[in-house]
Amino acid sequence: MRIAVTGGSGKLGKSVVRRLTQDGHLVLNLDRAGTRGRGYVNVDLRNYGQVLDVILGLDDQHSGLDAIVHLAAIPAPGLAPDAATFENNMVSTYNVFQAARRAGIKKVVYASSETVLGLPFDIAPPYIPVDEEYAARPESTYSLVKHLEEQMAIQLTRWDPELSIMALRFSNVMDPEDYDAFPSFDSDATLRKWNLWGYIDARDGAQAVVRALEHGEPGFEAFIIAAADTVMSRSSAELAAEVFPGVEVLKELGEHETMLSIDKARRLLGFEPVHTWRSVHSNKTTPTED
Repeated sequence: MRIAVTGGSGKLGKSVVRRLTQDGHLVLNLDRAGTRGRGYVNVDLRNYGQVLDVILGLDDQHSGLDAIVHLAAIPAPGLAPDAATFENNMVSTYNVFQAARRAGIKKVVYASSETVLGLPFDIAPPYIPVDEEYAARPESTYSLVKHLEEQMAIQLTRWDPELSIMALRFSNVMDPEDYDAFPSFDSDATLRKWNLWGYIDARDGAQAVVRALEHGEPGFEAFIIAAADTVMSRSSAELAAEVFPGVEVLKELGEHETMLSIDKARRLLGFEPVHTWRSVHSNKTTPTED
């Protein structure tokens, strides 16, 4: 397919562009940061004219697209003033969705966020593992925008029954070089309770994008995308009991099973994470003492 990836220069975006390119797709990276060369286009996504123009065609790079993967955003709360986060992220997403509709593109996959689940869980989750079944609980402007984007996608797919918009609620994205810090989390169970000790390897995030592009049906769906395990060495059941003692645990948890349920993504998309921080650390050799 011919696919535009917004934010393709970002942490997750790099892995997505790499995976889609390796799979044989023609990939266009639409971003304000990047390296000059074929496949990269400097675009201000807050400018609807620029977005529509580049989606419709661009000189010798492409003359039309089959799908859009929208990842570009101010990526977390607290990185910019709230009003700036709202304006940048909401306007950019509207422009991408609307331009896709005007261009006749029927397949859109985009980055929603685990934050809509109620992060940082200062108010305990309704149950564990959390899933897509309960109403959104945004606790920051960043998260509020993610919720509003999902609501917008619901209406746009109602307007156009052939349009598919898949919202991937990514957990905290990690690269292999980030895993060195993980053992330090064990010292305090509350350090990472804010997202139920979850994460997603960027390579598995890219896999989720591929699966959504392959299996996304017309309409709107939201999926939690997380690793199969937690960031902790301690058992998941122990963590839940200690930090959220009053919260119902809906099933018997595996030793290190994620508490961000990925059952829906497994069932409907065929998503199955294959990367874990544990394999990185198990492959490291421990020097012997003289």
